Amino acid sequence: MSLRICFVTPFAWSQPHEVNGHVEGAAEALRRRGHSVTILAPSTRARDLLAGRRALQRGADAEIIAVGPSIPISRRSHLGVPVGVRANLRLALARGHFDVVHGFEPGLPSLSYLALTATDALTAATFFSPDRLSYPPRRSRRDRLRARVDALLATSPETAAAAAERFEGDYALVSLGVDAGLFRPATKTRTIALELEHSGRPATRAVVRLLRDLPGWDLVLLHTKPLGFRPAIPRSLRRRVHVRAVRRREQRAATLGAAAIFVPAPEGEERLTLEAAACGAAVVESLSADEVAAEVERLARDASLRERAAARARTEAESQSFDRVADELDALYRRLARKRRDRHGPRAEDPLSDREWMVVDLHMHTDWSHDCSVPVADLLEHAEQIGLGGIAVTDHNAFGGAMEAVELARPRDLVVIPGEEVKTDGQGEVIGLFLEQEIPRGLSFADTVAAIREQGGLVYLPHPFDRMHAIPDPATLHRHLAEIDVLEVFNARLLRDSFNDEALRFARKYRLLQGAGSDAHVLQGVGTGAVRMRRFEGAEEFLLSLRSAEILRRPKSLAYLQSLKWVAQVKEKVR
Repeated sequence: MSLRICFVTPFAWSQPHEVNGHVEGAAEALRRRGHSVTILAPSTRARDLLAGRRALQRGADAEIIAVGPSIPISRRSHLGVPVGVRANLRLALARGHFDVVHGFEPGLPSLSYLALTATDALTAATFFSPDRLSYPPRRSRRDRLRARVDALLATSPETAAAAAERFEGDYALVSLGVDAGLFRPATKTRTIALELEHSGRPATRAVVRLLRDLPGWDLVLLHTKPLGFRPAIPRSLRRRVHVRAVRRREQRAATLGAAAIFVPAPEGEERLTLEAAACGAAVVESLSADEVAAEVERLARDASLRERAAARARTEAESQSFDRVADELDALYRRLARKRRDRHGPRAEDPLSDREWMVVDLHMHTDWSHDCSVPVADLLEHAEQIGLGGIAVTDHNAFGGAMEAVELARPRDLVVIPGEEVKTDGQGEVIGLFLEQEIPRGLSFADTVAAIREQGGLVYLPHPFDRMHAIPDPATLHRHLAEIDVLEVFNARLLRDSFNDEALRFARKYRLLQGAGSDAHVLQGVGTGAVRMRRFEGAEEFLLSLRSAEILRRPKSLAYLQSLKWVAQVKEKVR
Protein backbone atom coordinates (compact mmCIF):
# COMPACT_ATOMS: atom_id res chain seq x y z
CA MET A 1 0.00 0.00 0.00
CA SER A 2 1.51 3.27 -1.17
CA LEU A 3 0.85 6.29 1.04
CA ARG A 4 0.95 10.03 0.47
CA ILE A 5 3.08 11.36 3.33
CA CYS A 6 3.81 14.94 4.32
CA PHE A 7 6.83 15.88 6.45
CA VAL A 8 6.75 19.33 8.07
CA THR A 9 9.91 20.81 9.53
CA PRO A 10 10.14 24.19 11.29
CA PHE A 11 13.76 24.80 10.33
CA ALA A 12 14.94 26.60 7.19
CA TRP A 13 15.59 24.08 4.43
CA SER A 14 18.25 26.39 3.04
CA GLN A 15 20.41 25.92 6.17
CA PRO A 16 21.95 22.67 7.48
CA HIS A 17 20.19 21.39 10.58
CA GLU A 18 20.19 18.00 12.29
CA VAL A 19 16.38 17.80 12.23
CA ASN A 20 16.35 18.54 8.50
CA GLY A 21 19.00 15.85 8.05
CA HIS A 22 16.64 13.33 9.65
CA VAL A 23 13.71 14.56 7.55
CA GLU A 24 15.64 14.37 4.28
CA GLY A 25 17.13 10.93 4.94
CA ALA A 26 13.85 9.39 6.12
CA ALA A 27 11.97 10.87 3.14
CA GLU A 28 14.45 9.42 0.64
CA ALA A 29 14.25 5.98 2.26
CA LEU A 30 10.44 6.03 2.30
CA ARG A 31 10.35 7.02 -1.38
CA ARG A 32 12.48 3.97 -2.18
CA ARG A 33 9.68 1.91 -0.62
CA GLY A 34 7.16 3.34 -3.06
CA HIS A 35 5.62 6.06 -0.90
CA SER A 36 5.09 9.63 -2.05
CA VAL A 37 6.74 12.03 0.41
CA THR A 38 6.40 15.82 0.29
CA ILE A 39 8.47 18.01 2.62
CA LEU A 40 7.00 21.36 3.71
CA ALA A 41 9.55 23.78 5.12
CA PRO A 42 10.50 27.45 5.30
CA SER A 43 13.52 28.69 3.40
CA THR A 44 15.73 31.75 3.01
CA ARG A 45 16.64 31.02 -0.62
CA ALA A 46 14.76 32.96 -3.29
CA ARG A 47 14.84 30.05 -5.73
CA ASP A 48 13.29 27.74 -3.13
CA LEU A 49 10.45 30.18 -2.51
CA LEU A 50 9.81 30.58 -6.24
CA ALA A 51 9.76 26.81 -6.74
CA GLY A 52 7.41 26.51 -3.75
CA ARG A 53 4.92 28.96 -5.26
CA ARG A 54 4.99 27.07 -8.55
CA ALA A 55 4.43 23.75 -6.77
CA LEU A 56 1.40 25.14 -4.92
CA GLN A 57 -0.05 26.39 -8.21
CA ARG A 58 0.36 22.93 -9.72
CA GLY A 59 -1.36 21.23 -6.80
CA ALA A 60 1.34 20.66 -4.16
CA ASP A 61 2.90 17.79 -6.11
CA ALA A 62 6.62 18.13 -5.38
CA GLU A 63 9.24 16.52 -3.15
CA ILE A 64 10.09 19.77 -1.33
CA ILE A 65 7.83 22.82 -1.05
CA ALA A 66 9.08 26.02 0.58
CA VAL A 67 5.86 27.52 1.96
CA GLY A 68 7.44 30.84 2.90
CA PRO A 69 10.45 32.63 4.35
CA SER A 70 11.95 31.25 7.51
CA ILE A 71 11.57 33.12 10.79
CA PRO A 72 13.76 32.88 13.88
CA ILE A 73 12.29 30.35 16.31
CA SER A 74 13.33 29.34 19.78
CA ARG A 75 11.77 28.08 22.97
CA ARG A 76 11.38 31.70 24.10
CA SER A 77 9.66 32.99 20.96
CA HIS A 78 5.92 33.24 20.37
CA LEU A 79 3.95 31.89 17.45
CA GLY A 80 4.54 34.60 14.88
CA VAL A 81 4.24 32.72 11.58
CA PRO A 82 3.21 35.29 8.95
CA VAL A 83 -0.32 35.10 7.58
CA GLY A 84 0.93 34.39 4.05
CA VAL A 85 2.98 31.42 5.26
CA ARG A 86 -0.01 30.06 7.18
CA ALA A 87 -2.16 30.36 4.07
CA ASN A 88 0.42 28.53 1.96
CA LEU A 89 0.66 25.79 4.58
CA ARG A 90 -3.11 25.26 4.60
CA LEU A 91 -3.17 25.26 0.80
CA ALA A 92 -0.40 22.66 0.63
CA LEU A 93 -2.15 20.42 3.18
CA ALA A 94 -5.48 20.70 1.36
CA ARG A 95 -4.15 20.12 -2.15
CA GLY A 96 -1.75 17.36 -1.14
CA HIS A 97 -4.54 14.96 -0.05
CA PHE A 98 -2.08 13.36 2.34
CA ASP A 99 -2.72 10.13 4.21
CA VAL A 100 -0.25 11.06 6.96
CA VAL A 101 1.13 14.42 8.12
CA HIS A 102 4.29 14.06 10.23
CA GLY A 103 5.43 17.14 12.15
CA PHE A 104 8.95 17.45 13.54
CA GLU A 105 9.74 19.33 16.75
CA PRO A 106 6.16 20.61 17.26
CA GLY A 107 7.05 21.79 20.75
CA LEU A 108 8.34 24.96 19.07
CA PRO A 109 6.08 27.79 17.87
CA SER A 110 6.32 26.94 14.20
CA LEU A 111 4.96 25.33 11.05
CA SER A 112 4.97 21.86 12.62
CA TYR A 113 2.54 22.84 15.37
CA LEU A 114 0.26 24.61 12.88
CA ALA A 115 0.27 21.69 10.45
CA LEU A 116 -0.59 19.09 13.08
CA THR A 117 -3.48 21.16 14.45
CA ALA A 118 -4.88 22.11 11.01
CA THR A 119 -4.78 18.89 9.01
CA ASP A 120 -7.55 16.31 8.65
CA ALA A 121 -5.02 13.57 7.88
CA LEU A 122 -3.58 11.01 10.25
CA THR A 123 -0.69 12.52 12.20
CA ALA A 124 2.62 11.72 13.84
CA ALA A 125 5.01 13.94 15.80
CA THR A 126 8.71 13.50 16.48
CA PHE A 127 10.56 15.31 19.27
CA PHE A 128 14.34 15.68 19.12
CA SER A 129 15.45 17.80 22.07
CA PRO A 130 14.15 18.43 25.60
CA ASP A 131 15.16 22.07 25.10
CA ARG A 132 12.52 22.59 22.40
CA LEU A 133 9.42 21.80 24.44
CA SER A 134 8.21 25.17 25.67
CA TYR A 135 5.29 25.58 23.26
CA PRO A 136 2.40 25.93 23.50
CA PRO A 137 2.37 27.58 26.93
CA ARG A 138 -1.36 27.13 27.56
CA ARG A 139 -2.64 23.73 28.67
CA SER A 140 -5.69 23.96 26.40
CA ARG A 141 -3.48 24.35 23.33
CA ARG A 142 -1.26 21.49 24.40
CA ASP A 143 -4.34 19.29 24.79
CA ARG A 144 -5.50 20.39 21.35
CA LEU A 145 -2.21 19.28 19.83
CA ARG A 146 -2.24 16.01 21.75
CA ALA A 147 -5.77 15.25 20.59
CA ARG A 148 -4.72 15.73 16.99
CA VAL A 149 -1.55 13.58 17.13
CA ASP A 150 -1.98 9.85 16.56
CA ALA A 151 1.60 8.73 17.15
CA LEU A 152 4.32 10.21 19.36
CA LEU A 153 8.01 9.60 18.72
CA ALA A 154 11.26 10.76 20.32
CA THR A 155 14.89 10.31 19.41
CA SER A 156 16.05 9.50 22.96
CA PRO A 157 14.62 8.31 26.28
CA GLU A 158 15.48 11.71 27.82
CA THR A 159 13.52 13.57 25.17
CA ALA A 160 10.58 11.14 25.48
CA ALA A 161 10.44 11.66 29.26
CA ALA A 162 10.55 15.44 28.91
CA ALA A 163 7.94 15.48 26.13
CA ALA A 164 5.59 13.24 28.12
CA GLU A 165 5.42 15.87 30.86
CA ARG A 166 3.80 18.30 28.40
CA PHE A 167 2.19 15.93 25.91
CA GLU A 168 0.99 12.85 27.75
CA GLY A 169 1.12 9.57 25.87
CA ASP A 170 3.16 6.55 24.88
CA TYR A 171 6.33 7.44 22.98
CA ALA A 172 8.15 5.21 20.53
CA LEU A 173 11.88 5.72 20.14
CA VAL A 174 13.23 6.39 16.68
CA SER A 175 16.83 6.82 15.63
CA LEU A 176 18.22 10.05 14.26
CA GLY A 177 19.12 7.99 11.22
CA VAL A 178 22.28 7.91 9.17
CA ASP A 179 23.00 7.37 5.48
CA ALA A 180 25.13 4.25 5.80
CA GLY A 181 25.98 4.40 2.11
CA LEU A 182 27.37 7.93 2.17
CA PHE A 183 28.95 7.64 5.63
CA ARG A 184 31.17 4.58 5.40
CA PRO A 185 34.78 3.78 6.28
CA ALA A 186 37.42 5.06 3.88
CA THR A 187 41.18 4.55 3.98
CA LYS A 188 42.04 5.48 7.54
CA THR A 189 44.79 7.95 8.33
CA ARG A 190 46.36 8.75 11.67
CA THR A 191 43.83 11.50 12.28
CA ILE A 192 41.87 12.49 15.37
CA ALA A 193 38.64 14.35 14.57
CA LEU A 194 37.35 16.52 17.42
CA GLU A 195 34.04 18.42 17.53
CA LEU A 196 34.72 22.08 18.25
CA GLU A 197 32.14 23.46 20.68
CA HIS A 198 32.21 25.79 23.70
CA SER A 199 31.04 22.94 25.93
CA GLY A 200 34.13 20.90 24.97
CA ARG A 201 36.82 23.53 25.45
CA PRO A 202 38.65 21.74 28.33
CA ALA A 203 38.78 18.47 26.37
CA THR A 204 39.91 20.32 23.24
CA ARG A 205 42.85 21.88 25.10
CA ALA A 206 43.76 18.52 26.65
CA VAL A 207 43.84 16.76 23.27
CA VAL A 208 45.91 19.60 21.72
CA ARG A 209 48.47 19.19 24.52
CA LEU A 210 48.43 15.41 24.05
CA LEU A 211 49.29 15.80 20.37
CA ARG A 212 52.92 16.59 21.34
CA ASP A 213 53.23 13.00 22.64
CA LEU A 214 51.63 11.42 19.54
CA PRO A 215 54.11 11.89 16.69
CA GLY A 216 52.64 11.16 13.29
CA TRP A 217 49.06 11.97 14.36
CA ASP A 218 47.07 14.97 13.10
CA LEU A 219 44.13 16.73 14.76
CA VAL A 220 41.13 18.03 12.78
CA LEU A 221 38.82 20.44 14.62
CA LEU A 222 35.29 20.21 13.21
CA HIS A 223 32.61 22.87 13.54
CA THR A 224 28.98 22.56 12.39
CA LYS A 225 28.09 26.14 13.34
CA PRO A 226 29.80 29.49 12.87
CA LEU A 227 33.09 29.25 14.73
CA GLY A 228 32.51 30.40 18.30
CA PHE A 229 36.03 29.94 19.59
CA ARG A 230 39.37 28.73 18.34
CA PRO A 231 41.85 27.22 20.78
CA ALA A 232 45.39 28.48 20.99
CA ILE A 233 47.62 26.18 18.92
CA PRO A 234 51.37 26.02 19.80
CA ARG A 235 53.60 27.00 16.91
CA SER A 236 55.20 23.54 16.86
CA LEU A 237 51.79 21.89 16.21
CA ARG A 238 50.24 24.24 13.69
CA ARG A 239 51.04 22.04 10.72
CA ARG A 240 49.32 19.11 12.43
CA VAL A 241 46.13 20.88 13.57
CA HIS A 242 43.45 21.81 11.03
CA VAL A 243 40.06 23.49 11.33
CA ARG A 244 37.28 22.25 9.04
CA ALA A 245 33.70 23.39 8.51
CA VAL A 246 31.45 20.32 8.26
CA ARG A 247 27.99 21.80 7.88
CA ARG A 248 27.03 19.77 4.83
CA ARG A 249 26.80 16.01 4.45
CA GLU A 250 29.48 15.70 1.80
CA GLN A 251 31.95 17.69 3.90
CA ARG A 252 31.35 15.51 6.94
CA ALA A 253 31.57 12.25 4.97
CA ALA A 254 34.91 13.20 3.43
CA THR A 255 36.44 14.25 6.75
CA LEU A 256 35.02 11.53 8.98
CA GLY A 257 35.70 8.73 6.50
CA ALA A 258 39.45 9.16 6.96
CA ALA A 259 39.39 9.81 10.73
CA ALA A 260 40.54 6.97 12.98
CA ILE A 261 39.33 8.53 16.26
CA PHE A 262 36.42 10.87 16.92
CA VAL A 263 35.95 13.02 20.04
CA PRO A 264 32.43 14.47 20.42
CA ALA A 265 31.69 17.62 22.42
CA PRO A 266 29.63 17.11 25.63
CA GLU A 267 26.72 19.15 24.24
CA GLY A 268 27.55 18.67 20.59
CA GLU A 269 25.53 17.50 17.63
CA GLU A 270 24.35 13.94 18.13
CA ARG A 271 24.11 13.38 14.41
CA LEU A 272 27.82 14.13 13.91
CA THR A 273 28.70 11.42 16.41
CA LEU A 274 26.44 8.92 14.68
CA GLU A 275 27.98 9.73 11.31
CA ALA A 276 31.48 9.33 12.71
CA ALA A 277 30.52 5.89 14.01
CA ALA A 278 29.11 4.96 10.59
CA CYS A 279 32.45 5.99 9.07
CA GLY A 280 34.22 3.48 11.28
CA ALA A 281 35.89 5.91 13.68
CA ALA A 282 36.56 4.85 17.26
CA VAL A 283 34.25 7.16 19.24
CA VAL A 284 35.46 8.50 22.59
CA GLU A 285 32.76 8.93 25.21
CA SER A 286 32.18 12.41 26.64
CA LEU A 287 34.13 12.31 29.91
CA SER A 288 36.21 14.79 31.86
CA ALA A 289 39.01 16.50 29.95
CA ASP A 290 41.76 14.35 31.48
CA GLU A 291 39.78 11.13 30.89
CA VAL A 292 39.15 12.09 27.24
CA ALA A 293 42.86 12.69 26.70
CA ALA A 294 43.75 9.37 28.36
CA GLU A 295 41.25 7.45 26.19
CA VAL A 296 42.50 9.15 23.02
CA GLU A 297 46.07 8.20 23.89
CA ARG A 298 45.08 4.55 24.51
CA LEU A 299 43.32 4.32 21.16
CA ALA A 300 46.12 6.09 19.29
CA ARG A 301 48.82 3.77 20.68
CA ASP A 302 46.86 0.48 20.37
CA ALA A 303 45.79 -0.25 16.79
CA SER A 304 43.99 -3.48 17.75
CA LEU A 305 41.93 -1.68 20.42
CA ARG A 306 41.15 1.08 17.95
CA GLU A 307 39.96 -1.35 15.27
CA ARG A 308 37.68 -3.21 17.71
CA ALA A 309 36.13 0.06 18.91
CA ALA A 310 35.65 1.20 15.32
CA ALA A 311 33.94 -2.08 14.34
CA ARG A 312 31.54 -1.82 17.29
CA ALA A 313 30.72 1.77 16.38
CA ARG A 314 30.07 0.87 12.73
CA THR A 315 27.78 -2.04 13.70
CA GLU A 316 25.78 0.19 16.05
CA ALA A 317 25.47 2.90 13.42
CA GLU A 318 24.24 0.45 10.77
CA SER A 319 21.39 -0.50 13.11
CA GLN A 320 20.32 3.17 12.99
CA SER A 321 20.41 3.63 9.24
CA PHE A 322 17.70 5.56 7.43
CA ASP A 323 16.55 2.28 5.91
CA ARG A 324 15.81 1.02 9.42
CA VAL A 325 14.08 4.32 10.26
CA ALA A 326 11.97 4.00 7.11
CA ASP A 327 11.00 0.43 8.05
CA GLU A 328 9.82 1.63 11.46
CA LEU A 329 7.90 4.59 10.03
CA ASP A 330 6.35 2.45 7.31
CA ALA A 331 5.04 -0.01 9.93
CA LEU A 332 3.81 2.90 12.07
CA TYR A 333 1.92 4.56 9.21
CA ARG A 334 0.26 1.28 8.26
CA ARG A 335 -0.92 0.79 11.85
CA LEU A 336 -2.34 4.30 11.81
CA ALA A 337 -4.14 3.62 8.53
CA ARG A 338 -5.94 0.70 10.20
CA LYS A 339 -7.10 3.10 12.91
CA ARG A 340 -9.06 5.10 10.36
CA ARG A 341 -12.48 3.75 9.47
CA ASP A 342 -13.42 2.83 5.92
CA ARG A 343 -15.04 5.58 3.93
CA HIS A 344 -18.81 5.56 3.90
CA GLY A 345 -20.27 4.25 0.66
CA PRO A 346 -21.63 6.63 -1.97
CA ARG A 347 -25.19 7.86 -1.62
CA ALA A 348 -26.24 5.83 -4.64
CA GLU A 349 -25.61 2.70 -2.55
CA ASP A 350 -27.64 3.97 0.41
CA PRO A 351 -30.00 1.11 1.43
CA LEU A 352 -32.45 3.74 2.74
CA SER A 353 -32.47 5.80 -0.45
CA ASP A 354 -36.20 5.23 -0.93
CA ARG A 355 -37.07 6.68 2.49
CA GLU A 356 -38.28 10.23 2.98
CA TRP A 357 -36.02 12.88 4.50
CA MET A 358 -36.59 14.29 7.98
CA VAL A 359 -34.83 16.61 10.40
CA VAL A 360 -33.70 15.14 13.73
CA ASP A 361 -32.34 16.98 16.78
CA LEU A 362 -30.05 14.49 18.53
CA HIS A 363 -29.43 16.26 21.85
CA MET A 364 -31.99 17.97 24.14
CA HIS A 365 -33.35 18.01 27.69
CA THR A 366 -36.62 17.96 29.62
CA ASP A 367 -37.61 18.75 33.21
CA TRP A 368 -36.11 15.42 34.20
CA SER A 369 -32.74 17.18 33.93
CA HIS A 370 -31.68 19.18 36.96
CA ASP A 371 -31.11 22.33 34.91
CA CYS A 372 -34.17 22.26 32.63
CA SER A 373 -37.88 22.96 33.28
CA VAL A 374 -39.45 21.95 29.95
CA PRO A 375 -42.24 19.35 30.38
CA VAL A 376 -41.99 16.36 28.07
CA ALA A 377 -45.43 16.96 26.54
CA ASP A 378 -44.54 20.58 25.70
CA LEU A 379 -41.29 19.45 24.12
CA LEU A 380 -43.03 16.99 21.80
CA GLU A 381 -45.66 19.52 20.81
CA HIS A 382 -43.05 22.19 20.04
CA ALA A 383 -40.84 19.78 18.09
CA GLU A 384 -43.69 18.91 15.76
CA GLN A 385 -44.73 22.55 15.38
CA ILE A 386 -41.27 23.57 14.11
CA GLY A 387 -41.15 20.69 11.66
CA LEU A 388 -38.84 18.20 13.33
CA GLY A 389 -39.30 14.60 12.29
CA GLY A 390 -37.38 13.17 15.20
CA ILE A 391 -35.71 14.03 18.51
CA ALA A 392 -33.36 12.33 20.94
CA VAL A 393 -34.28 12.98 24.59
CA THR A 394 -30.99 12.94 26.48
CA ASP A 395 -31.51 14.15 30.04
CA HIS A 396 -28.63 14.54 32.46
CA ASN A 397 -28.19 11.28 34.40
CA ALA A 398 -31.90 10.48 34.11
CA PHE A 399 -33.86 8.18 31.81
CA GLY A 400 -37.41 8.88 32.94
CA GLY A 401 -37.90 11.79 30.54
CA ALA A 402 -36.91 9.64 27.56
CA MET A 403 -39.32 6.86 28.59
CA GLU A 404 -42.14 9.35 29.04
CA ALA A 405 -41.40 10.90 25.64
CA VAL A 406 -41.50 7.50 23.91
CA GLU A 407 -44.91 6.76 25.40
CA LEU A 408 -46.41 10.18 24.58
CA ALA A 409 -45.07 10.02 21.01
CA ARG A 410 -46.78 6.73 20.10
CA PRO A 411 -49.85 8.39 18.49
CA ARG A 412 -47.66 11.02 16.83
CA ASP A 413 -45.60 10.95 13.65
CA LEU A 414 -42.56 12.16 15.65
CA VAL A 415 -39.70 9.68 16.09
CA VAL A 416 -38.28 9.70 19.63
CA ILE A 417 -34.89 8.18 20.40
CA PRO A 418 -34.60 7.30 24.10
CA GLY A 419 -31.26 8.42 25.47
CA GLU A 420 -29.31 9.71 28.47
CA GLU A 421 -26.39 12.10 28.90
CA VAL A 422 -24.23 10.37 31.50
CA LYS A 423 -21.63 12.14 33.60
CA THR A 424 -18.45 10.06 33.92
CA ASP A 425 -15.88 10.21 36.71
CA GLY A 426 -13.93 13.18 35.36
CA GLN A 427 -13.80 12.34 31.65
CA GLY A 428 -16.73 14.44 30.51
CA GLU A 429 -20.11 13.15 29.41
CA VAL A 430 -21.26 10.35 27.13
CA ILE A 431 -24.70 10.07 25.54
CA GLY A 432 -26.28 6.70 25.08
CA LEU A 433 -28.91 6.50 22.32
CA PHE A 434 -31.53 3.76 21.91
CA LEU A 435 -31.26 2.82 25.58
CA GLU A 436 -33.61 0.60 27.54
CA GLN A 437 -32.73 1.61 31.09
CA GLU A 438 -30.90 4.27 33.07
CA ILE A 439 -27.12 4.23 33.41
CA PRO A 440 -25.70 5.52 36.74
CA ARG A 441 -23.45 8.54 36.76
CA GLY A 442 -19.89 8.48 38.08
CA LEU A 443 -18.64 5.42 36.21
CA SER A 444 -15.37 5.52 34.33
CA PHE A 445 -15.49 6.47 30.66
CA ALA A 446 -14.81 2.85 29.69
CA ASP A 447 -17.51 1.48 32.02
CA THR A 448 -20.05 4.02 30.77
CA VAL A 449 -19.40 3.02 27.18
CA ALA A 450 -19.64 -0.66 28.14
CA ALA A 451 -22.97 -0.07 29.91
CA ILE A 452 -24.38 1.58 26.78
CA ARG A 453 -23.27 -1.28 24.57
CA GLU A 454 -24.65 -3.92 26.94
CA GLN A 455 -28.12 -2.52 26.20
CA GLY A 456 -27.53 -2.55 22.45
CA GLY A 457 -27.33 1.24 22.51
CA LEU A 458 -25.17 3.62 20.50
CA VAL A 459 -22.31 5.69 21.90
CA TYR A 460 -22.82 9.36 20.97
CA LEU A 461 -20.05 11.67 22.17
CA PRO A 462 -21.37 15.21 22.79
CA HIS A 463 -19.31 18.43 22.59
CA PRO A 464 -15.99 16.50 22.75
CA PHE A 465 -13.79 19.62 22.57
CA ASP A 466 -15.80 22.10 24.66
CA ARG A 467 -13.00 23.16 26.99
CA MET A 468 -15.37 25.32 29.02
CA HIS A 469 -16.60 22.06 30.57
CA ALA A 470 -15.20 18.66 31.53
CA ILE A 471 -14.28 16.64 28.44
CA PRO A 472 -12.35 13.41 27.84
CA ASP A 473 -8.61 13.88 27.79
CA PRO A 474 -6.82 13.10 24.51
CA ALA A 475 -5.54 9.73 25.69
CA THR A 476 -9.05 8.59 26.65
CA LEU A 477 -10.48 9.87 23.38
CA HIS A 478 -7.96 7.96 21.28
CA ARG A 479 -8.17 4.84 23.43
CA HIS A 480 -11.93 4.53 22.87
CA LEU A 481 -12.00 5.83 19.31
CA ALA A 482 -13.22 2.51 17.88
CA GLU A 483 -16.17 2.46 20.31
CA ILE A 484 -17.58 5.87 19.35
CA ASP A 485 -20.58 5.36 17.05
CA VAL A 486 -21.37 9.05 16.48
CA LEU A 487 -19.34 12.19 17.19
CA GLU A 488 -21.25 15.43 17.77
CA VAL A 489 -19.72 17.93 15.34
CA PHE A 490 -22.22 20.73 16.00
CA ASN A 491 -23.67 21.69 19.37
CA ALA A 492 -25.73 24.89 19.20
CA ARG A 493 -24.97 25.88 22.82
CA LEU A 494 -21.17 26.01 22.64
CA LEU A 495 -19.62 29.36 23.45
CA ARG A 496 -16.96 29.16 20.73
CA ASP A 497 -17.36 28.01 17.15
CA SER A 498 -13.81 26.69 17.26
CA PHE A 499 -14.92 23.88 19.60
CA ASN A 500 -17.38 22.63 16.96
CA ASP A 501 -14.84 23.15 14.18
CA GLU A 502 -12.34 21.01 16.05
CA ALA A 503 -14.90 18.24 16.46
CA LEU A 504 -15.68 18.37 12.73
CA ARG A 505 -11.99 18.02 11.85
CA PHE A 506 -11.65 15.08 14.24
CA ALA A 507 -14.67 13.31 12.73
CA ARG A 508 -13.42 13.85 9.19
CA LYS A 509 -9.96 12.66 10.08
CA TYR A 510 -11.16 9.32 11.45
CA ARG A 511 -14.23 9.13 9.20
CA LEU A 512 -16.58 8.97 12.17
CA LEU A 513 -20.32 9.32 11.70
CA GLN A 514 -21.32 12.89 12.47
CA GLY A 515 -24.16 14.09 14.66
CA ALA A 516 -25.62 17.43 15.70
CA GLY A 517 -28.00 18.66 18.36
CA SER A 518 -29.37 21.78 19.96
CA ASP A 519 -28.53 20.72 23.53
CA ALA A 520 -31.71 22.70 24.22
CA HIS A 521 -32.76 23.49 27.79
CA VAL A 522 -35.59 25.81 26.68
CA LEU A 523 -38.13 25.35 23.90
CA GLN A 524 -36.74 28.27 21.90
CA GLY A 525 -33.47 26.35 21.46
CA VAL A 526 -34.96 23.15 20.06
CA GLY A 527 -33.88 22.48 16.49
CA THR A 528 -31.00 24.99 16.45
CA GLY A 529 -28.68 22.08 15.75
CA ALA A 530 -29.94 19.05 13.85
CA VAL A 531 -29.33 16.43 11.18
CA ARG A 532 -31.24 16.01 7.92
CA MET A 533 -31.41 12.28 7.35
CA ARG A 534 -33.50 9.47 5.88
CA ARG A 535 -36.33 8.12 8.02
CA PHE A 536 -35.19 5.13 10.05
CA GLU A 537 -36.40 2.45 12.41
CA GLY A 538 -34.10 1.29 15.18
CA ALA A 539 -30.41 1.76 15.89
CA GLU A 540 -29.08 -0.11 12.85
CA GLU A 541 -31.09 1.90 10.33
CA PHE A 542 -30.19 5.06 12.26
CA LEU A 543 -26.48 4.42 11.61
CA LEU A 544 -27.15 3.63 7.96
CA SER A 545 -29.14 6.83 7.59
CA LEU A 546 -26.36 8.94 9.15
CA ARG A 547 -23.99 7.89 6.35
CA SER A 548 -25.86 10.14 3.92
CA ALA A 549 -26.98 12.77 6.45
CA GLU A 550 -26.44 16.52 6.35
CA ILE A 551 -25.51 18.61 9.39
CA LEU A 552 -27.84 21.60 9.90
CA ARG A 553 -26.66 24.68 11.79
CA ARG A 554 -29.47 27.01 12.89
CA PRO A 555 -27.95 28.78 15.89
CA LYS A 556 -29.71 31.48 17.88
CA SER A 557 -28.14 33.98 20.26
CA LEU A 558 -26.55 31.98 23.06
CA ALA A 559 -27.03 34.88 25.45
CA TYR A 560 -30.75 34.91 24.60
CA LEU A 561 -31.19 31.18 25.12
CA GLN A 562 -29.14 31.17 28.30
CA SER A 563 -31.17 34.04 29.74
CA LEU A 564 -34.39 32.13 29.02
CA LYS A 565 -32.95 29.13 30.82
CA TRP A 566 -32.01 31.20 33.87
CA VAL A 567 -35.46 32.82 34.01
CA ALA A 568 -37.11 29.41 33.83
CA GLN A 569 -34.89 28.10 36.63
CA VAL A 570 -35.74 31.10 38.84
CA LYS A 571 -39.48 30.60 38.25
CA GLU A 572 -39.11 26.94 39.12
CA LYS A 573 -37.42 27.79 42.42
CA VAL A 574 -40.10 30.37 43.30
CA ARG A 575 -42.77 27.71 42.89
